[in-house]
Amino acid sequence: MSEGYYNSKKTDDICDDVCGEQGTPTALSMSRLRCILRGLDFKTYVFLFVAVPLGIFGLYLHGQKITYFLRPLWESPPKPFHEIPHYYHENLSMETLCKLHGWGIRESPRRVFDAVLFSNEVDMLTIRWKELYPYVTQYVLLESNSTFTGFVKPLLFSSNRDRFKFVQSRLTYGMIGGRFKRKENPFIEEAYQRVALDQLLKIAGIEDDDLLIMSDVDEIPSAHTINLLRWCDDIPQVLHLQLRNYLYSFEFFLDNKSWRASIHRYQAGKTRYAHFRQADVMLSDGGWHCSFCFRYISEFIIKMKAYSHYDRVRFPHYLNPDRIQDVICKGSDLFDMLPEEYTFKEIIGKLGPIPHSYSAVHLPAYLLNNAEKYKYLLPGNCRRESG
Repeated sequence: MSEGYYNSKKTDDICDDVCGEQGTPTALSMSRLRCILRGLDFKTYVFLFVAVPLGIFGLYLHGQKITYFLRPLWESPPKPFHEIPHYYHENLSMETLCKLHGWGIRESPRRVFDAVLFSNEVDMLTIRWKELYPYVTQYVLLESNSTFTGFVKPLLFSSNRDRFKFVQSRLTYGMIGGRFKRKENPFIEEAYQRVALDQLLKIAGIEDDDLLIMSDVDEIPSAHTINLLRWCDDIPQVLHLQLRNYLYSFEFFLDNKSWRASIHRYQAGKTRYAHFRQADVMLSDGGWHCSFCFRYISEFIIKMKAYSHYDRVRFPHYLNPDRIQDVICKGSDLFDMLPEEYTFKEIIGKLGPIPHSYSAVHLPAYLLNNAEKYKYLLPGNCRRESG
């Protein structure tokens, strides 16, 4: 090569002696890595070995929150319900009440069937059945020895049956064995049990145009709502109920957005027991939804491990009894989740604990008549028994 030849190829002055060495492919790779690292400044090191791991750890801890906060970007709100105004006063006649809703009045009331899947809400079931007692023809209850998530569950209704002697003559009770498929989607087991509840309704003797209440145990229609619907003619075939939404007790009023409870004029071969949206009409202010309203901390843990959203228990410490007690009294979220809303305005508006409410007006009558027994459900009594 001539002495005046000029090589225009760029070289790494820092690592020229290393990168030019000969050796095995592994040695060369390590040499190149050392070259790269030697060429980085302090800020880059901080970014690679501090900021990046912290970012990954933050995503692990708060990824679900980020997803929920960004929900308005990837999911549109559902079609709004046509909300029917709800009129009621104890001094109004049933004919007047039906007329105010645009309905006629029947010569005799429909039969009413109240059907529920039961897990472990003994107190809420008692309050529900006492509230509806004057107007329910047949109570239908199904329980399983399996949770929706495939864990073994005791038959709590069966073992507490003496508490429900007041409905014995009107009760159709069924028990179904679980399939115990632990890794299966919990909603499959839930659907399996709801199909079994359809069969139990037939055993109970339900017929066309009977009124069927479809709701979870803690979704309690008010007595006057059911009385209205059993007496009024021309009500919708399927009608959702807007319920006042509470968390942990009637001290923490969340919103009026609970809508899954529904009332059906039964049709053989068509009506199927479900817990999703089945119509576009909803009757305003139809009762109460008291979610996670338990007397014992142990019941909270059972519910958190057993229901269809068990995936929300992302860390073992979520089930710590002291943490659960602290969350209840603060009105915070058991799963440390953001509000499930469809606009940023609503998400931001619901950030933080639920404000305390000290109103106990228009709650189930049986609850107030037995306030000492159920004081944990009333304002100012957030402390729970360990169980």
